[in-house]
Amino acid sequence: MVSATLILLLLLVLFVIVTLAKSVRIVPQARAAVVERFGKYKQTLPAGLNILVPFIDKVRYLIDLREQVVSFPPQPVITEDNLVVSIDTVIYFQVTDPVAATYEIANYIQAIEQLTMTTLRNIVGGMDLEETLTSRDSINSGLRGVLDEATGKWGIRVNRVELKGIDPPPSIKDSMEKQMRADREKRAVILTAEGQRQAAILTAEGSKQSQILNAQGDRESQILRAQADREASILRAQGEGQAIQTVFQAIHDGQPDQSLLAYQYLQMMPKIAEGSANKVWVIPSEITKAMEGLGSSIHEIAGIPRDASPRTRVDMGPAEPQLASRETADGDPGSASRAVEEAIAAADAAARTTRGSAAPPSVASSPGVGAEPAADQAPRTPDSPEAPPAP
Repeated sequence: MVSATLILLLLLVLFVIVTLAKSVRIVPQARAAVVERFGKYKQTLPAGLNILVPFIDKVRYLIDLREQVVSFPPQPVITEDNLVVSIDTVIYFQVTDPVAATYEIANYIQAIEQLTMTTLRNIVGGMDLEETLTSRDSINSGLRGVLDEATGKWGIRVNRVELKGIDPPPSIKDSMEKQMRADREKRAVILTAEGQRQAAILTAEGSKQSQILNAQGDRESQILRAQADREASILRAQGEGQAIQTVFQAIHDGQPDQSLLAYQYLQMMPKIAEGSANKVWVIPSEITKAMEGLGSSIHEIAGIPRDASPRTRVDMGPAEPQLASRETADGDPGSASRAVEEAIAAADAAARTTRGSAAPPSVASSPGVGAEPAADQAPRTPDSPEAPPAP
């Protein structure tokens, strides 16, 4: 009797424990529990501690309300230009309605995968390969719009769709690589040609500027040189004019007589006769008169008779311009020059004799050229006695 009572008590305690376990349910955060009563939806339990009717209410599904990420394997897709590419996608979604996600669709993840594949084929089928490779954003936007509209009644919101990779066939990859290499080489050649063209243009412009600057510099240098030549010519002309004036003034102040002028004529004769091409030279008519006066002066100063030395006698003929030839009767071309030199030497000797004497005799000046002789000194005559020359 006691044992039966004890067993009954134990069974009662066990029933109470099981009942409490069935009636109390704790739901984690960001989860939702779908409760059914006798197989029919009863309520959705929020996160935290919840009390159920034991043996009547039952938690059928526990739904995760967080955003979920699902990656689908690569799927073959045919483009508009009949090329097969493999595209794998990643979808970010979130359950907004646990009841609809439980009772409206059996497996919403699989449904999202199939819907993504069909939508992707529709979108990529209207693009060629190049557009497919460069239009990821438009493909993502199209997928997201279609999936969000289709999964809205399932209590699911698609937040984002991304294409992980678009892989064309290997042959297409090789062709694309060749095309890209050719395009890059083409751009490199174009850039090189553009660089050479720009370099040639810059070189030509630099040469043009250099030539312009050089021309300007040459012009300025020519102008400066011409100005310098003009100034030099002006200064040279002024100097020559001053020299002529000085010489003329000196000659005028010295009051030269006919003997001095004849002596100067004789000194210029060798210079006139210089040169192998001077076969004929002109003797002015005035030199004959000067040489006659010079001969007389030399005889008067040196005390030499007129016919004493044939070399000192210079007979130039009448006082008219004559032509003297350098070739003499004996065939010696330099006889004329030597005769002039001998006459100059005789004049120099006479001048030295005059300078060496104690009282130099005065020479009568030509009329209108020199000063008159002194009153206390009479001019010498050819018959007057001469003092012996100084040793």
